[in-house]
Amino acid sequence: MRIGIDGLPLTQLKTGVGIYTIELARALAAQAPQNDFELVSPRPFEPAALTDSTPSNLSLVYSKPNAFQRRWWSFGLPSYLRRTSIALFHGTNFEVPLRGHCPSVVTIHDLSLLLHSSTHEARAVLRGRLRLPRMARKATLIITDSESVRREVCEHLDVEADKVFAIPLAPQPAFVPLSPVDTAETRNRLGVEDEFLLFTGTIEPRKNLDTLLRAFAEVLRTTELRPQLVVAGKLGWKQKDLLKNLESSVIRDRVKLVGYVSDADLRALYSSCRAFVYPSIYEGFGLPPLEAMACGAPVIASAVPSVTPRVARVISPTDVHGLTRSIVELLSDAQMRKSLSEAGLKYVAEFSWAKTAMLTSEVYKEALTRSALRKG
Repeated sequence: MRIGIDGLPLTQLKTGVGIYTIELARALAAQAPQNDFELVSPRPFEPAALTDSTPSNLSLVYSKPNAFQRRWWSFGLPSYLRRTSIALFHGTNFEVPLRGHCPSVVTIHDLSLLLHSSTHEARAVLRGRLRLPRMARKATLIITDSESVRREVCEHLDVEADKVFAIPLAPQPAFVPLSPVDTAETRNRLGVEDEFLLFTGTIEPRKNLDTLLRAFAEVLRTTELRPQLVVAGKLGWKQKDLLKNLESSVIRDRVKLVGYVSDADLRALYSSCRAFVYPSIYEGFGLPPLEAMACGAPVIASAVPSVTPRVARVISPTDVHGLTRSIVELLSDAQMRKSLSEAGLKYVAEFSWAKTAMLTSEVYKEALTRSALRKG
């Protein structure tokens, strides 16, 4: 059987959806060697999209569209599916083919376009409002990253509960703790000091970096602590004012913007930070805190689905003073950091891409069954 998977998230620098797409595809292919899995895209893939460790039954398919097929979801992809023997298509980033009768599964990672529209560009919000309900109706079944998003999809997209399945994500297997010796090269190259806080994520309003910068300024102003704040991630939208304010801020020399970094560099930063801080306003899951825990970092985060109060300091994303207190307490208490690190490592062991793939393959089987019953 041939399974098609949306490859578009792998045509640009890899972020959360790209990680989900490639790690899920690898795990699915490894678990079902009798099947062929194709990552299909109308655009060229990033050179590092696949590695030598990728199963032989997983391939990249660059289906260059002609002039008629440039509307990929309406014409290009349906045309490709008609020409091939794809049994099922999985849209890993909100979208599925709008034409044809191929059974499909769509992953809706979150509803931030609808529920937190002010944190997105207006054109993205308009597209989401038009297309999300349509995709939810068109897909045979829907996957979400958490139970909270599953409930939101049912409520806001008017979807029956038995059509939506919550399946958690997992850290990449490469994210494991490293010793200080093994992180030294990365830190020296990036200009990162021994004592630092870490934030990673696309710099955009939803990630709430402004609140972290205000809390960090309060830490420097009200205590003798002098950590460095390291921000790793590519620039998103509406970041110009934030960066301009940072340039003129008194904390500028204590903030290090390292930009988008490789997984190897990120693993080194996770492994050596005093604490990982993630005050996001809203997440469908929240993969970075889980990645940080996998590398042994103590975590401070807002109440995203991937964390619980027993393994992280959970804060309100709007409470600057509360975030300040959490940072000060964690920086001042080595035993607390050790306790959170140990709890996080134990907790993260419950998550794996093998488990995510197994649950996803069950959804595939159910989608094929329901589609066959409809046709019959």
